[in-house]
Amino acid sequence: MDHKEVGHYWDANASAWTRLARSGFDIYRDYLNTPAFFDKLPKVKSLQGIDIGCGEGHNTRLLAKRGAQMKAVDISEIFIEYAKQLEHQEKLGIDYQVASAVKLPFTDCSFDFATAFMSLMDIPEIDCVLNEIYRLLRPNGFLQFSITHPCFNTPHRQNLRDLDGQTYAIEVGDYFKNPKGKIKEWIFGTAPPEMKAELPKFKIPQFTLTISQWLNLLIKTGFTLEYVNEPRPDDKTVRACPEIQDAQVVAYFLQMRVRKLD
Repeated sequence: MDHKEVGHYWDANASAWTRLARSGFDIYRDYLNTPAFFDKLPKVKSLQGIDIGCGEGHNTRLLAKRGAQMKAVDISEIFIEYAKQLEHQEKLGIDYQVASAVKLPFTDCSFDFATAFMSLMDIPEIDCVLNEIYRLLRPNGFLQFSITHPCFNTPHRQNLRDLDGQTYAIEVGDYFKNPKGKIKEWIFGTAPPEMKAELPKFKIPQFTLTISQWLNLLIKTGFTLEYVNEPRPDDKTVRACPEIQDAQVVAYFLQMRVRKLD
């Protein structure tokens, strides 16, 4: 499976994903991953940035509201159309384009920084993508990205709960298996039953890598590792959104920032 076939899956996912996420059901994004990502993001005001795999544009808009001059790409035409619709309603100066991260339509050294929120792990040709990002960054430019945590998003995974429904462990296996395009079907768990009955489940091809594979790819590309985070919700956040209690037991996300020093 290549990036073009993956793009067809994301086109099929895009409408249901956008509707559910904009209705507040992407709770791990809204309560955990995105707040942690922005908490450690360097200042981007007046910098030129690119958001890779932007989806319907939620996090791109947050970057623009921090003063960054943003371009954003996604391989899904449908996602980009939804993103452009909101740009028309609230003009933030974001230039959205349909493009594959495997071959980005920009000249060398065009950007001060790049972001990728939960997108890089969905691209089979990740080595090509990292080389493209490196090419686009100016000297001292950075890439900050989040992915599903390699240790806990394994081909075998089971949430173990006690009698009160609280997660006490995550059972994982086949960490080293590296599936190449196995389709995982799911939908946001907090969506109401009527929406789950109406909307199709997401079909997402999986391309899991180990932590060492990720780090070695970044090193091989030429990046210097600057920051690593495994966000965990505090008790206050879990009181506000009890459904993410399981993210206190293991890390669901891995966030990294790397820099092009030359």
